[in-house]
Amino acid sequence: MEQVKAKKSLGQNFLRDADIIDGILEIADLGSEDRVLEIGPGTGALTSHLLARVASVIAVEIDHDMVVRLGETFRESKGLSLLEANILDMDLGTYLRDAGFEDGKYKIIANIPYYITAPIIRLLLSLAIRPERMVLMVQEEVADRLSAAPGDMSLLSLMAQYYADVSKERFVPRSAFIPEPKVDSAVIRLVPKRPYSKDTDRILFRTARAGFAARRKTLANNLSSAFHIERKQAEEMIVGIGLGRLVRAQELSVENWIALSEEVEAMRNETGN
Repeated sequence: MEQVKAKKSLGQNFLRDADIIDGILEIADLGSEDRVLEIGPGTGALTSHLLARVASVIAVEIDHDMVVRLGETFRESKGLSLLEANILDMDLGTYLRDAGFEDGKYKIIANIPYYITAPIIRLLLSLAIRPERMVLMVQEEVADRLSAAPGDMSLLSLMAQYYADVSKERFVPRSAFIPEPKVDSAVIRLVPKRPYSKDTDRILFRTARAGFAARRKTLANNLSSAFHIERKQAEEMIVGIGLGRLVRAQELSVENWIALSEEVEAMRNETGN
């Protein structure tokens, strides 16, 4: 079979480093009874190792030419279900339910194109049928943001760490891919810890979006502007959860944001703001 050519429009970079593949398998902690949802199988370098280790693999690939190639490569593999789809356009929750994943006993492994990293992570964290763990290949800068500690937090890191335990597991040099991307990558592990609830979590993320609106401003200034309250009132809420009045949004932990959102909700209930 002729060598496949990566499509820039799809952000394709194919993993070729066997050591990195072994590392991903180890981080995923796979067993013979596991079921895996693989997003972006590409040429199937990782897929072949998955099929040798787990009970079944559902591979979702957007590129029609790649789907054809994968179908030929793994035509004798009974444990593989190959799906041609854009993961962001399909009803993934319904598909998982119809595929018999209601018990949540499955894992997700993905090599995510850089240009759609955040949308895919938001999708995966919001799944009603949560996986046992997710092992994702992302741009190293994104991995650092997702796993950031208070002091370097962002709205993306808050979202990820609110719904999952996040850890940056392994550095992946650009030379591990064909063609070589312009940046290095990293493998992150996410272990879901709470279900997504749009209604329950709305005030938390409204508060966070307000807090991160202008990173150079203090949290009190941002809250004052967003909720149309006096700065002093915003400072009182912040001090009330044990933080300094001049703190900035990136310094808060997930627990700080939860506590602050409860203060904001109480304020809004009192004032109708």
